[in-house]
Formats: sequence, structure tokens, C-alpha cells
Amino acid sequence: MSEVGLHKSAILLLALGQDEAAEVFKYLGPKDVQKLGGAMAAVGNMNRDQIEAVLVEFRLETEGRVNLADTDEYIRGVLTKALGDDKAAHLLDRILQGEDNAGIESLKWMDSASVAEMIRNEHPQIVATIMVHLDPDHASETMNLLPERLRNDVMLRIATLEGVQPIALRELNEVLTQLLAGGDRGKKSALGGAKTAANIMNYMAGATEASVLANIREHDPDLAQKIQDQMFTFDNLLELDDRSVQLLLREVQSESLIIALKGTSQELKDKIFKNMSTRAAEALKEDLDAKGAVRLSEVEGEQKEILKIIRRLADEGQIILGGKGGDEGMVA
Repeated sequence: MSEVGLHKSAILLLALGQDEAAEVFKYLGPKDVQKLGGAMAAVGNMNRDQIEAVLVEFRLETEGRVNLADTDEYIRGVLTKALGDDKAAHLLDRILQGEDNAGIESLKWMDSASVAEMIRNEHPQIVATIMVHLDPDHASETMNLLPERLRNDVMLRIATLEGVQPIALRELNEVLTQLLAGGDRGKKSALGGAKTAANIMNYMAGATEASVLANIREHDPDLAQKIQDQMFTFDNLLELDDRSVQLLLREVQSESLIIALKGTSQELKDKIFKNMSTRAAEALKEDLDAKGAVRLSEVEGEQKEILKIIRRLADEGQIILGGKGGDEGMVA
């Protein structure tokens, strides 16, 4: 959700009142609740015209929509009739995945430090199972708080994980002291693997990422290469089309972009320049020249923040990624 959309949503919920807003929050995930709650707290004094404008926009966008009751059952019925029981069951496990993971879902509402403290003494396979159920950035933050030896072991297990059997989910929920509803399904969830490992590592700091990847390479060089090929690094901005780069630039603060571009290839800089107005490009070139040397850790930090924006835009369907893989000092 864009900053403008978030602001409008905050105004709408404030206008609805506590009871109605609470009903809306029941359908949101932990990240959306946090973002929306923060946006609501940041809304200052609004005049009647501003509030009415948001309400009118909401009414116009929703009045043509139809509410479909019991969508899951409808999808289940259609696929079963079209594909038969076995094929439909396999697809439904992926399409409707997560509805039986109440215990795991509760972890998504916890901060990374609490999750890390809870799992640091568990078997690495259990930790790996937990990590693949968390959002990549949440998993990465949690992994950063684990001992290095455990972190490396867990990442290797994530990368080689081909799925999660129901018995593993039951074991996980025993650790969390919660029941897993519907845990008797015979199909395993399509979680884990090199892509999941790559997604988590994309959010790690450069030194941690390099350490984890080096450990995996020691055990399985081919797997390490497979993970690296699926990671989207800052240099992969070259693979984005011009429209995607332009969408990205609208979301990035100029100071963040200046630092992130330090030490990158001229080809990548030119890609950015050509997707800006002539005036903006000239200003950015001047700022880059004037910035001087910047610590590599600072450059990597800003690049990671921009990569988060890219992934958000990709999750929203605004851009399409194709990724491949990609140290402390000073970057001139």
C-alpha cells in the first residue's frame, strides 16, 4: 500500500469509529495492523472537507463491488469438480495454504527478539520450519539474533527443505503449546527450498549474508549457487524495465539513493539517470560527486532499504522481478 493509500485508509478508519474499525482490523495481518495503526496515530487535525473527500472516494470505489460469501468453499467445489479429488487437493493445499497454521500465525504478531528467544534452544529443523512460515524480512531479523552456528545450520536446512509434512507442523505447534487444526492432511505444504532461503537472505546485512552463503557453499556448492542465482541484489536493478525503475524512484528518498549508488557500476548509474528528468539527473550527479567517501556498511544499508521497496512493489504487482545473486571498507 502506498503512503497516500495508507493515509487515506487511516482517515477512513478514524471516521468509522472504534467498533467498526475493530471489525476491519480483524481481517488484517500483523504488518498491515502495525502500518495502519501507525498511520492512524500520525493523522493530525482534519477538516470536514478532507474527511468527506476520503469517504466519497471510498464509496465510489466500493459501490460497484460484490461480496462473495464463503469464497474458499466455492473454490474448493469448482476445483474438485474440474480436476477430481486428488489433483484438486494438491492445488487447494497451495491456494488456501495457511488456514490450518494458527499456532504458527501467532508468531507473526511477535517481535523478532521474542521469536528468537523462544526458538534459540530448539532443534535446527524446528527453527527452519518456523522460519519458512514467517515473512522473509521477519525471518531475517530473527535469524540475525540467533547464534552464528545455529543460523548457518538453519539456513542450510531451509535451502534443502522440500516441504513441510503435517507431523512436522504438529511438532511445531507442540513447541508453541497450541493445537494445529486440520493437521491430519496428507499433503505437505510447498515451503522451503532455495528460493525461500534466497528471499530470507535478501534481507540480511551484507556480512551476515556472506557468512551464511559461505557456510552453505562448504556443504553444497551447487545449492549455494542456486540460492545466489535466485537472490535479487542491488545490481539486478539493471534487469528492471524503465517503467519499473521510474516507479521505484518515486518511492526512494534522494539522500538514500545517493548513498546507495556510491561504488556501483557506471552502467547502473546510467540506468537510474536515464529514468529521471534531465534536471533531476544532473542534480543527482552533482550530489554523488559532492558526497565523498561513504562506509560500505552504510551503502549496503541503504541498498537493502531500496530492495525492500522493490519487493513491496513486486508483491503489489506493480513490477516484476527476475533475480540473480550477487564486504566492510570505504566506497569512494
